[in-house]
Amino acid sequence: MRAAVFREAGQPLDIATVADPSPAPDQVILAVGAAGICGSDLHITQYPGFCAPGTILGHEFFGTVVAAGSDAGAWRPGARVTALPVMPCRRCEACDQGLPSLCPSVLFIGTATAAPGAFAEFVAVRADQVQRVPDGVSDAEAAMIEPLAVGHHTASRAGLRRDDRVLILGGGPIGAAVALFARAAGVASVIVSEPAEARRERCRELGAHAVIDPSCEDVAARFAALAGGRPSVVFECVGVPGMLAQAVRLAGLRARIVVAGVVFADDSFPPLEAMAREISIHYSQAYEERDFAAVIDAVAAGRIDCRPMHTSTLSLADLPAAFEALRGNPAQCKVLIDPCL
Repeated sequence: MRAAVFREAGQPLDIATVADPSPAPDQVILAVGAAGICGSDLHITQYPGFCAPGTILGHEFFGTVVAAGSDAGAWRPGARVTALPVMPCRRCEACDQGLPSLCPSVLFIGTATAAPGAFAEFVAVRADQVQRVPDGVSDAEAAMIEPLAVGHHTASRAGLRRDDRVLILGGGPIGAAVALFARAAGVASVIVSEPAEARRERCRELGAHAVIDPSCEDVAARFAALAGGRPSVVFECVGVPGMLAQAVRLAGLRARIVVAGVVFADDSFPPLEAMAREISIHYSQAYEERDFAAVIDAVAAGRIDCRPMHTSTLSLADLPAAFEALRGNPAQCKVLIDPCL
């Protein structure tokens, strides 16, 4: 099969011919219908040592079952599915609580040579992580279920209430997904702070009540003017040092902060300021199986419209150049790869 293979940091992905995957007893093989590029793909390939040479990236995907292992259950060829891209141990505290992404030995598909990802014509997934995609859900929508599940999980960590004033720092794919689900939850205000104009407008399309340009506006003052007070919930969806400290400074009394942005360096925030206002800080890591199920149901029922998140679809041949271009292109949101193109 054809696949996009990571060779080394600083070099484009390599389109190569590799062996087709064969299912282990507990796996199914999917013919990839579409796969999305994630910010974490860009991060782990940017710095030496984060990603092993020979890795096939791609953990956001949709496909059709083409083969199944002997212990894969009732999955049959032709089924339209997605899957949590995780391989947990199923024997630890996290797995016992139904939190496979928090398993200390979990292997994420598309991050290691032992778990090849979906930037390829076929991908192997654990049968117990597969979820069926209804016929009414388009291929593009199905390929975005994984990042939408991240947004759904992040929003759920805040315990949103109807009277909440929500501030989202960052309007990239995860911030946009959080805006979508916060608006669907019916909160009083959903406001996104994002310097890129294209991302601000996309968040408006997805339901944000208002947007703020932090490059030329005072975020605290503008939010208060728009929402009538300080944020009761702040979502940090940027993932660079200093953003958590900013979230603490902006948050109101007894506000909840949910950190979804991934920071690869040490960071700090003013704990006395957080204590003085009894701010609660929560972290959001990936998702649970119920997040995938909730997203699939919401998309199928038309309760959310994620289509504005899809900005382009590419072939595998176009992927290497487009992948590198995304490192400095905030206008894009969800770029999908269709191996059949």
